[in-house]
Amino acid sequence: MSVAAQTKQNSPRADGRALDQLRDIRFELDVSRHAEGSCLVKFGHTHVLCTASVETKVPGWMKGSGKGWVTAEYGMLPRSTGKRMDRESVRGQQSGRTQEIQRLIGRSLRAVVDATLLGEIQIKVDCDVIQADGGTRTAAITGGYIALYQACQHLLAIKALKTMPLTDSVAAVSCGLHHDNVLIDPNYDEDSALSADANFVMTGSGQIVEVQCSGESTSITETQFFGLHTLAKSGLQTLTQLQKQALGQ
Repeated sequence: MSVAAQTKQNSPRADGRALDQLRDIRFELDVSRHAEGSCLVKFGHTHVLCTASVETKVPGWMKGSGKGWVTAEYGMLPRSTGKRMDRESVRGQQSGRTQEIQRLIGRSLRAVVDATLLGEIQIKVDCDVIQADGGTRTAAITGGYIALYQACQHLLAIKALKTMPLTDSVAAVSCGLHHDNVLIDPNYDEDSALSADANFVMTGSGQIVEVQCSGESTSITETQFFGLHTLAKSGLQTLTQLQKQALGQ
């Protein structure tokens, strides 16, 4: 029996992954001919299309500040899940979940942007979930950074910017407690059965941008939290390397 087969046989995870193993991560760049930056990011069966669009104006409250702005929008396509859902535009308003996620994406991306170097330019990053199998927000942040980087490269190429405004990279991953096991990057079936979960957003240099941690059916100990954090750091180092490879760095 091969090592891979043994791992799958002994794994407590339904898909055979080791507890510290990410799903198959893929980045497909330049998937939109119109957007200044675009990336189709795949975390296993979770697929998110991220596009970055440049606007030569900033929100009204920022006019005259000499600073730029990066924001994000997030949405799930009607058949991104097992059962069709109505578009939120048809319902007339975004759900609280959608608003919370797109604000998280925006905060995460702005954490690695020097707004003074961007000038009064706005970049909007749209993250549209094509297919959902858990971890859509973490995939959106990780792929959204690539689209943002491409948009900044475009601005440099056309001499709209003199200096790259990105100070670091940023990526995100989920970890959780499942039947007393600490695991990384859960799919939907695992995520729905977690006793506690945490989303970690960190820069490529290892700085924490944001942590969302909650007990679903129980509280967690400090030791368990640090176990989740340690696992996330390892996974995020891998994601950072994959981002660099995708961008040819």
